[in-house]
Amino acid sequence: MLVLRQEQLSLWDTILPKEVRTLSGELAEVSRWLNDKRFMEPFLKKFHTHIGRPTVPVDTYLRLMFLKFRYQLGYETLVAEVQDSITWRLFCRIPLDMPVPHSTTLIKLTKKYGDETLEELNTLLVQKARRERIIKAKKLRIDTTVVEADIKYPTDAGLLADGVRLITRTVKRIKAVVEKAGETVVSFCDQTRRVKKELLAIGKVLKRRSGEAVKEVRRITEKLVTVANKAVAQAKAVLDQCKDKSGAAVARLITALDKHVAVTEQVIAQTKEVQSGNPHVLERIVSLFDPEARPIRKGKLKSPTEFGRKLILEESEERVIVGFKLLNGNPADKTLLEDSIKRYQKVFHRPPLAVSTDRGFYSKDNEEMLRGKYVRQFAIPKPGKLSAERKQLESSSRFKRLQKWRAGGEGTIGLLKRKYGLRRSLFRGTSGNKCWVAFSILTYNFRRIAMLSLEKAS
Repeated sequence: MLVLRQEQLSLWDTILPKEVRTLSGELAEVSRWLNDKRFMEPFLKKFHTHIGRPTVPVDTYLRLMFLKFRYQLGYETLVAEVQDSITWRLFCRIPLDMPVPHSTTLIKLTKKYGDETLEELNTLLVQKARRERIIKAKKLRIDTTVVEADIKYPTDAGLLADGVRLITRTVKRIKAVVEKAGETVVSFCDQTRRVKKELLAIGKVLKRRSGEAVKEVRRITEKLVTVANKAVAQAKAVLDQCKDKSGAAVARLITALDKHVAVTEQVIAQTKEVQSGNPHVLERIVSLFDPEARPIRKGKLKSPTEFGRKLILEESEERVIVGFKLLNGNPADKTLLEDSIKRYQKVFHRPPLAVSTDRGFYSKDNEEMLRGKYVRQFAIPKPGKLSAERKQLESSSRFKRLQKWRAGGEGTIGLLKRKYGLRRSLFRGTSGNKCWVAFSILTYNFRRIAMLSLEKAS
């Protein structure tokens, strides 16, 4: 049963001194904004039911997740800190005589509510800020960045080893469940020790830093391909035998093993391609735990290649994120501009008065599109050699002013990565990454809008 708010305080809350019951300026203002009943609408539309056990109040859940992303806490640490803090309990609407929701409950609720609900919350927040004239949002600056997946640096040998370990671990679990029911499973050879031995051998060989070392690594990788092929063949035999077994536990494990086998086969195929002399493999798998993460090159000196997903951010002149989208792969920036304008129009029901981007978004079609959308001013530098007419346009004061303003978006991206967890998503998979990004931006927006509201009131 969906519960929206914890309305009634306990006796212990009412007898606390006024100084203890008073929230700080930031938390008090964020709490005031969260009191708006409109923020409950996305949950009522999708999850409203009158049967079953009561859920953690949605209002309490949102406040807990705000604290988690505001102060970069893990779930367990968040629960412990709220348990010990009277102020944070009051902010989260958790009475003193009630326990704080368990960390696993918060994890399950995050998976249940999903990224679409959180994106809708951000839209409602921005619209409320516009309605109350906290922001004007007449100008729009657009930029892209990479949100890294929570994976280690991928190598062919490491991915093959992960595939063998995952398959072996899952087969052992299947055997434990099936044999507990009094049945037998075909034999499966555990080769994780051999895989570990070969990985250690690669580490020793790479210390030589010579051409012979590269050849030796290739030879060891060939051995790991053979081991992975054998593990896949044995796992398929287990799947054939157990696919008709009854029981929810076996069914879940069979589904997991089937996925692990499919991804490991992809890793084997791409490793063979690299071994044959073609290092450029399309749709390359970089992690068995997050198969949809992709290598993305953004031209950074510190990290030329990042592994994760591309994020496009649309920011107003008040440094509020009015729109965003997490993308799989690395699509060209110039293909993303029209969707950004459409998202802006969906939120504010009008086009922006001014748009500024970097040169990656430039194309003649995009400039024509902006004119067709009745955008009054836009500044998109053209790459390559410029004509005299183009040089004159890009040297104009209006163009330069918009470009200088656009550069401030880099600061917002840096802040989001340093203070709100946008550098690396700790939730797995595409859906998990989208939830992480949505919470990061939602937390940033709540704090930013609360600060703007306090400035306006003062």
